[in-house]
Amino acid sequence: MFDPVIAPSGTLLGLLQRGRGDGTLHALAAPRAEALAALDHCVLNDPRHDWQAENRSLYYARLYLDLHGGLDAIGQHLFSADDHLDPGEERTGLALALLGHLASYGRRDALDLLRRYAASGANWAWALDELALRDDDTGLRSLAEPVLARFPATPEGEAELAAAVRDAFEPRPWRLWADDPRAAVAARVRAAGEQGSFDRWQRQLRPAGPRPGWSVEAVLEWAEQGHARGGDLALPAARCLLAVAGPEDRDAILAAARSAPPGARGACLHYLAQSCDPATLDLVEAAADEAGTAAEAAIAAFERMCSTAAVDRARGWARRPDALGRAAAGVLAVRGGAQDAGTVLGALRETVRAEGPDAPALWTLVDGTGRLGIACAAPVLRHVYRETASSQLRGRAARALAATDPSYATGFAFECLWDCEETTREIAALHAEMGDARVAERLRRLAADPVEEDEVQTAVRSRFNPDAPAL
Repeated sequence: MFDPVIAPSGTLLGLLQRGRGDGTLHALAAPRAEALAALDHCVLNDPRHDWQAENRSLYYARLYLDLHGGLDAIGQHLFSADDHLDPGEERTGLALALLGHLASYGRRDALDLLRRYAASGANWAWALDELALRDDDTGLRSLAEPVLARFPATPEGEAELAAAVRDAFEPRPWRLWADDPRAAVAARVRAAGEQGSFDRWQRQLRPAGPRPGWSVEAVLEWAEQGHARGGDLALPAARCLLAVAGPEDRDAILAAARSAPPGARGACLHYLAQSCDPATLDLVEAAADEAGTAAEAAIAAFERMCSTAAVDRARGWARRPDALGRAAAGVLAVRGGAQDAGTVLGALRETVRAEGPDAPALWTLVDGTGRLGIACAAPVLRHVYRETASSQLRGRAARALAATDPSYATGFAFECLWDCEETTREIAALHAEMGDARVAERLRRLAADPVEEDEVQTAVRSRFNPDAPAL
């Protein structure tokens, strides 16, 4: 999947793609046709850089409700020829999740679309999961035969059916079908469920990977085999070493951490870091001066270290212009003290200047500015908040602003009440200035919304509770 093209943050499309609260507010003030066109564009061309982690579906569903938007464009998207040419979840997942939310709000046309797609669409399992949470028993029973028809009555088809039952995210439809009055439906689903349970039992009897009695050498060989296959088993291998390695193995592990092949070397570096071995930091510095997998493993191991010695070494490494220096600044952001505020602020500014508002390193640096209460970081945090395409990074920036910027309560907190991320809405609900009548109205709507997350509604109730402590 190609990275989405994100419009400038000052445009309606750019605001909606980012999931910002201002996107909803601007869409409601814009001509309806223009707002719906931008909304359809976002749903049909998922703007999320990480579609598995970022939220947009509820945000877009609420806007469809407010704009009284039709679902014709979504229906054409779901049932186009591309559905079978590109069956990946990332193409249709956002639209299906949005339809699920609309169905929860009582939109019958959304429920009908989900039923049609579950019967004939390529990403039928996702649609069925949405229906499992929202459809009645009659609607789900009507889908039994179309879904089962996807699996031919052959050994291969029955195996695929058993896997589908076993791996279903929402088991309700399959349990309903197992008790279906139609004998053929019930018998086939029950058999698939039994086979799935048997397959799971067999996997437990024959687990892959380390077993009791493995030696240090066997664990390192397993880690290297994983690296050769293109995987990264450094962390699980390090956990295995914690279980099997003894004091007599330290010299061998130190030697492997200096010069073993990449997979085994990474496992040893992580093991030494987790066991707080005094030689770890010198080994990390030596590996970080190299290129490739060894340096990446060393830096990853260092970032997980919590010791005072690691924080002290980070203060010296933070001046380095390389990846280890950037990692050191991140360690100071997470574990440093007030004396490290200048270093963290400098790293934040330099990262934004050199890599832009979507740099991965910003996540820990933004958290660190809030944790350390660096008030003069507010202008940079506002820039990250406005410009980043990541709704999760924007939420972190909002949390940091709430801790560092006195104007947050009367500024960004207002639009955050409409943000696509529930954690950002929760922060806003806790901090938004109640003197603004629009804030009180929005909080009441969130409190009454049947689809809103519990954490957000708890934060809202705390603002209306006269005994709630002042923030």
